[in-house]
Amino acid sequence: MRRFDAWVRSVGEDPDPRFTLANERTFLSWITTSLGLFGIGLAVGTVIPTRSGWITALAAAWILVAAVLSVRAFVRWFRLERAMRLGVGLPLSSSIPLVALGLGLLAVASGLAVLVAR
Repeated sequence: MRRFDAWVRSVGEDPDPRFTLANERTFLSWITTSLGLFGIGLAVGTVIPTRSGWITALAAAWILVAAVLSVRAFVRWFRLERAMRLGVGLPLSSSIPLVALGLGLLAVASGLAVLVAR
């Protein structure tokens, strides 16, 4: 862990601890969302009675989005921490519109899958 700490702190100065803790809470929120999406993927793959390749692909897509989101959460946390340490403006997240669009499409597809399976 010392190497990770040194890697994060290798630039700039320590920001106000409140900002670092807020960044950490945001990271944990993204991780919580990722775990929820993983659960949806498991549910889609097990609860929908049809066992077609389409349902399996839909479940895999939910799980893939969950995995990508968890990695993206770490990258975002790191970028924000570095920006705060350097005293520069915080970078905007390109993930937000992509996540919203992707989850919307997956939700519609899952809803249709449930309707078709009944």
